[in-house]
Amino acid sequence: MTLKRTFSGMACSTLAALCLAGPATVFAEDADKEVIHWTLQAHLPPGSGSWQDSVVAVKERLYERTDGRLDIKLHSAGSLFDAKEIFPAVKRGVIEIGYTSPAYLMSYIPTAGLAFSVPGAFQNVWEAEYFWTHLGFESLIREEAREQGVHYFTDKLYPTEMVLKKPVESLEDFSALKIRSAGLMQSFVSEVGAAATYVPGPEIYQALSTGVVDGAHWGAAQEANALSLYEVAKYHVRPALGIGGVEAFIINDKALAALPEDIREIVVETLDEHFWERTNEYLYQETLMLKQLADTQNVKVIELPDDVQQRMWKVGAELRAEEAKKSDRAAEAVERLNGFLRSLGRID
Repeated sequence: MTLKRTFSGMACSTLAALCLAGPATVFAEDADKEVIHWTLQAHLPPGSGSWQDSVVAVKERLYERTDGRLDIKLHSAGSLFDAKEIFPAVKRGVIEIGYTSPAYLMSYIPTAGLAFSVPGAFQNVWEAEYFWTHLGFESLIREEAREQGVHYFTDKLYPTEMVLKKPVESLEDFSALKIRSAGLMQSFVSEVGAAATYVPGPEIYQALSTGVVDGAHWGAAQEANALSLYEVAKYHVRPALGIGGVEAFIINDKALAALPEDIREIVVETLDEHFWERTNEYLYQETLMLKQLADTQNVKVIELPDDVQQRMWKVGAELRAEEAKKSDRAAEAVERLNGFLRSLGRID
């Protein structure tokens, strides 16, 4: 699937000064301390759990660790750009840093489809962690991003899980559903059998409540709850459609290089450290959230029937083969992934 990204003329003109000026600096009351101001645009609304626990948390940690020398102004979904425009804005230096989803990056970074989520492959998050770190997938996607003048840092790894308005008893039932999806996952859901369509995050609740779609995925339980999706969809579905790095921080190369060396090192070390801490934190929060949802909103966790799951694993293998054709690095990533899955006895 090819997504066409275009800049909003209004957004670009609004930020023309930023386009020309690059990273802004001012001097604090302490004349010895230069304060560097960055602008961050996120694709998430402020009500999202990851807005507070990822975006705000990283901003505050960097401010503290740099002794106030790096100050990041945050903008939530749609306040400066549409979600699809965040990567171009960072690439061109209109803003220094973004928080986005690989689902919006596939026309720029060929490995982004796999980064968003690896469908029909992992059964546990630790397996994805091993693929990202020990098998070098994070390095591969960073190499592709650097070719675009952007530094890439996976925020966390977690499962992408659907919410549905009604349970599924068979592959035939699944094939009758209309599901909100995005990125490689949209192709995956369609190939498994449902009618998958893209709906922007802020519009998912309305699409569910009005019957435009029968189900959706927006992260896992925490993100779905942040959009109040369980008010109209009481079934939380497992297994995960896929497990991956559904969000990432992206930084303009020139903006990062312009930082003093000590601040630059703090930024890189903090984001690498955040990956591990946030992944573990998120999984614990998922457990608590599902318990709370069951107690307060009568949400039920259901399993997809065997025929749907078998179809998922088959389609997953087919999609990986297609992703491998997109670039040399994508091919390398799929080769490493398939070797890993063979070692686990998942594929022949």
